[in-house]
Amino acid sequence: MILDALILHLQRLSTEDGPGLRTTVFFKGCPLHCAWCHNPESLSPSPQVQWLENRCLNCGTCLPACPDGCLVKTSRGVVIDRSRCTGCGACVEACPAGAMELLGTRIGLEALVAEVLKDRSYFETSGGGVTVSGGEPTMQAEFVAAFLRRLREAGVRTALDTCGLCAPAALETLLPHADVILFDLKEIDALRHRALTGHDNRRILDNLLLVRDFVAARSSGPALWIRTPLIPTADGRRTTDDERRMTAGTATRETVTGIGRFLAEQMNGTVARWELCAFNNLCRDKYRRLGLTWEYAATPLLTADEVEELAACARSSGVNPKVVVATGATRRE
Repeated sequence: MILDALILHLQRLSTEDGPGLRTTVFFKGCPLHCAWCHNPESLSPSPQVQWLENRCLNCGTCLPACPDGCLVKTSRGVVIDRSRCTGCGACVEACPAGAMELLGTRIGLEALVAEVLKDRSYFETSGGGVTVSGGEPTMQAEFVAAFLRRLREAGVRTALDTCGLCAPAALETLLPHADVILFDLKEIDALRHRALTGHDNRRILDNLLLVRDFVAARSSGPALWIRTPLIPTADGRRTTDDERRMTAGTATRETVTGIGRFLAEQMNGTVARWELCAFNNLCRDKYRRLGLTWEYAATPLLTADEVEELAACARSSGVNPKVVVATGATRRE
């Protein structure tokens, strides 16, 4: 039994990660590297440090606290040499203003269960529960399975949010303990999936069929929700026609129709909800604080008309049109 896990944070009163009001536990580490990732701090399976300029007192206390000499004070503020930083957190402990923040905290099973059960009254009145997300929770499958089991024993409904790129055994460990499966299906074409996320989708599709069979064999659930991000093309990302075609984003009729056909032909009516999630560009500062360049930083939101057009494609792709839902912010013309 793994006694602790590395998590990023808890998000309370979430309405985006399953039915009702939920507490979402974000686990750290993800096998995919989606170009548009909204949570870049979740990608690494190790703790990381970020500097928050709006909290900084410019006192320099953090500099000598770092045992590896990773911090330098410049005219732009504190710069972290990430090639040397181990995420030990010494600078975080030394900072009097909380300007140095540790991304990734180890927490034990009992402590995490006790923390989320503080929100039980919200779950009971709204029909919500606890969602495990990330990152990718299957990367810490043994701990997550024990966590979900404990919650269900306490009468709390649970949801597993997964990208699907994991060993089948890890998924099989978690499925019996989830009331809702939120399964990401980002792109149906294997080559485009690799160009956009760093991996092809063969294992993901195989795992989705595994989930299908698990759901079909049980009359009482779990409920299966498919989630597809609607990602526009990053402004100026590629130069050649072939590169633009391979990295054009997922907000295309071709992608949505292709996913819909797969769901209609392969999922045997097990999909309770297909959610089209509109692109969100509010994570720009996350990339900057991690010293990363985000190629979508200047990419605008989709318009409501663009999202509705793609939703119409989804509804006419062969799936039950009643399961199609479009969510997320859109821009006004």
